[in-house]
Amino acid sequence: MRSWRATGEAEATVRIERVSDESPIDAIVALEAESFTNPWSKDTLLWELHNSDITFIYVLRNDDDAVVAFCVCWMLFDELHINTVAVAPAFRRQGLATALLQHIFGDAAARGVQRATLEVRASNSAAIQLYERLGFRLTATRHRYYTHPQEDALILWREGLNA
Repeated sequence: MRSWRATGEAEATVRIERVSDESPIDAIVALEAESFTNPWSKDTLLWELHNSDITFIYVLRNDDDAVVAFCVCWMLFDELHINTVAVAPAFRRQGLATALLQHIFGDAAARGVQRATLEVRASNSAAIQLYERLGFRLTATRHRYYTHPQEDALILWREGLNA
């Protein structure tokens, strides 16, 4: 449990937890569809949950126990691969993505993970600013990686998760 205060609002409590069963999957699917033009399907998320020993799915719940943010990532040896992260539109720009990712960095560092990577649409300036604040740096570009619309992906890395 963490306390969290949106700008100009009363303090609220959020809970970040690693998903261990299917109960939040429908909420994740809905948030994924609301946030991305190429969302992960329910079948893909369920497969990742049940068949992969490297997949970690986290949710952030608000006071009402609603899933308002989530992240799907892989922990491979000493690397964290952030595959998808989203915050519900009504809760964006309030620090929840930062809180969620910092929690994940702590879990990953405790497992011996030393660095993190992700891809982000070149046009997603809000996400790029978030990742830069969290210590990520641009290392490469994947041309025409995304579709609907077609767009380059920026590849970002962060070293030293335990720092």
